[in-house]
Amino acid sequence: MNKLNRFFWFCSGAHIPTLEKYSSEQNKYTGIGATIFFTGLFAALSGGYAMYFVFKGDDLAIIFAIIFGLLWGAAIFNMDRYIVSSINKSASTNKQILQATPRILLAIMIGIVISRPIELKIFDKEIKERLKVSYLNGQRSKIDTLNKAFENKYQVEFGRLNQQKATRDSLEKGIKADRQKLNFEIFGNKTAETSGVLGYGPFAKRKEAELQQRTSELDTLKASINKAESFIDKRKQFDGLFTAKIFTDKQLDSLANIAGFADRNWALGQLKFNADGTSDNNTALAVTFIGLLFIFFECLPVFVKLMSARGPYDYVIADGDEIAIYESKKDKDFRFEVADNIHETKVDSESSKRKEIIKGKAYRDLEKYDWDKD
Repeated sequence: MNKLNRFFWFCSGAHIPTLEKYSSEQNKYTGIGATIFFTGLFAALSGGYAMYFVFKGDDLAIIFAIIFGLLWGAAIFNMDRYIVSSINKSASTNKQILQATPRILLAIMIGIVISRPIELKIFDKEIKERLKVSYLNGQRSKIDTLNKAFENKYQVEFGRLNQQKATRDSLEKGIKADRQKLNFEIFGNKTAETSGVLGYGPFAKRKEAELQQRTSELDTLKASINKAESFIDKRKQFDGLFTAKIFTDKQLDSLANIAGFADRNWALGQLKFNADGTSDNNTALAVTFIGLLFIFFECLPVFVKLMSARGPYDYVIADGDEIAIYESKKDKDFRFEVADNIHETKVDSESSKRKEIIKGKAYRDLEKYDWDKD
């Protein structure tokens, strides 16, 4: 238990030899250190999970996820440890709050980053369902776009084909009516367009000849339509319209399982809305609550440090810092004074040396001077 406490003290950034002397302060820093440690642990799991989806499908995906998770967790742990340990408890309350404000903002950003991958895992089932709907709608839109582009590309051919089909339908309708009239004529049914004479007479023969001619025209027209449809089918196959099909349930499941981090993150954002575009308040509140929970968890060590009263450990640390600063200043003054004295000594020594040199030179000049000339 003592080793565990010392580990959490280390996590809190406390000076362990000093903290060991004050038992009343130890529980506080144990709690702060534990919070920082578990924040780093959650960050490692979150980062590893996010990186797993980045390299999903690769044989080394798990290894990359573990390595990145450990590095990310260590980075967040070190940052949280610095944020908490850098708050100066010897300052006034307002100054402490001012010091903590940028650290709290940074903690909020870290909480948001940590919470997102974990939210992706929590709402994994709902995300997959939303991705399936998205992929299915996307495929339908793609097929509609391809068909529309194809129709625009071959607008003349489609117009001619539709006209031929309309003519075919009209011919078929007319042939059907003429065939009925021919039967009425043969069987002697009196109408406005039949003679009413039973038997295969001249009128019936003329009707049959007209019917055969129109049937021949219809056959020719159908052959032309089949040829045009065959041409269009070949162009559809060439342009890839036959290969673009609606995804099956199995294909949708496979696509949702291999979806990347960006797609899953987009789907998580879309969970806040229903299929008809209205807001889904229940899911939105759930996602927001989880995000706020991690933000609060990330900010908790800073709040604990701010709310805790200044204890003997804080006084000792502050006094030690003050003494260290004072000793540093005195040491600086000592070095300045020594440097000044050394400089003065160097100046005096150099001055004396140069004076002697000048005197010696003067004596030599006097000895060489010719006094008789004067």
